[in-house]
Amino acid sequence: MQRIFYQALSILTGSFLMISACTKNAIDDTTPATVSSFGLMQDRILTPTCATSGCHASTADATFKQHGLVLEKSVAYENLVGVVPYNALSKADGHWRVKAYKSLESLLYHKLNWDAAHHGGKQYGSPMPLGSTALTVGQIEFVRRWIEAGAPKTGEVVDAKLLDDKTPSVSTNDDFKAIGTPQSEGVAGFQLKVDKFAIQPNFERELFVRRNIGNTADIYVNRIKLQSRANSHHMVLYDFNDKTTLPAIDQVRDLRNADNTLNGLTFIQMSNHIFLGGGTQANQEYTFPEGTALLLPANYSIDLNPHYFNKTTGNLYGENYVNLYTTDKAKVKNIVKTINLNHTNFSIPANTKTTITKDFKFDKNVKIIMLTSHTHKYGEKFVIKIKGGTRDGEVVYENLDWEHPATINFSTPISLNKGEGLTSIVTFNNTSAQKVSFGLTSDDEMDIIFGYYYEQ
Repeated sequence: MQRIFYQALSILTGSFLMISACTKNAIDDTTPATVSSFGLMQDRILTPTCATSGCHASTADATFKQHGLVLEKSVAYENLVGVVPYNALSKADGHWRVKAYKSLESLLYHKLNWDAAHHGGKQYGSPMPLGSTALTVGQIEFVRRWIEAGAPKTGEVVDAKLLDDKTPSVSTNDDFKAIGTPQSEGVAGFQLKVDKFAIQPNFERELFVRRNIGNTADIYVNRIKLQSRANSHHMVLYDFNDKTTLPAIDQVRDLRNADNTLNGLTFIQMSNHIFLGGGTQANQEYTFPEGTALLLPANYSIDLNPHYFNKTTGNLYGENYVNLYTTDKAKVKNIVKTINLNHTNFSIPANTKTTITKDFKFDKNVKIIMLTSHTHKYGEKFVIKIKGGTRDGEVVYENLDWEHPATINFSTPISLNKGEGLTSIVTFNNTSAQKVSFGLTSDDEMDIIFGYYYEQ
């Protein structure tokens, strides 16, 4: 009997151990797999702040043609690591979107770090995430360490606790410090300002305000400096083609109404603009080539055009400063003039993609130092080529974003002789059911080359 008892006990004990082992294995099998550092970065940074509709979610985003970058989870790694960026300045500096082991040569790191001082003060376009709050110190450091560890797709290479660090990486809006006047720098010039204004939640605000410079005599501008608050997409300065129909001085004119509908009057006023300066680098400084300057007549006014994004649930604020630095007339050898080459005689059939070419010739020898472009919503691609001479057919400008056209400065001016010129090659995609021609409304189109030149 005792022997039977011990045999039964032995069987029960073995069964218990087997059950325990199976239970343990079952528990072990349900233990979550470790998330890689890149996986954490995707889930905690890229997906919620970058791969959002209208930004980097898909190729259907309105901004995709500008940056060419989708950060949706299934493609983000391949689109980042080892890929050359679209950004011209970043590309010229030898950057990749992410260059393994080299965060300072990775555009992603520069775009997420709003403090330009860490990359020598250079501006690589709008900081990201645009229209939202900056990443925290810990989040930025997580990205930096991941890149410095080789930017691997798998494996834990960075302490995940960094992502919980809530230390702000930039000062708040209330800490915004305006740039000093030219006089505070010990030089001559004028300062213009767009006063602080609110950008409502989940809204982009673009406005115009015409300011008098305050110059009682002609001035010669050889340097322009711009300063904007965070989340600025662009700051542009405009002159007017027709001086008899100017908007009121100091009146704020919004491009969009509070319900996001287009303000028709403001849009029509835009058709009278001539590009004067600025661009998508909202904090920048442009210096004209030595011995050249932009002549602004006495009692001159400028239309200031800031554009901000707000993708948060609270109000953000815009505020802009423009410094115009002047030089003595005696130091100016060449007067800079604005390029305004406007093609007005064209039409685009309904539901058709059309490429329209127009040649423009100069009647004097010129040196071109800057080019930009302007179309409306049907413009998909704007190319500028040299017409005539030894560089005939050479592409000197290309833009894929009609709302935010590229501005290209030429450190070595483009020299054109009398009779030579520029060719605009513009691809329009008329998705409407109506023929579209040149006009002033948002349903019409434009084909304009803007820029700077001086006569040789």
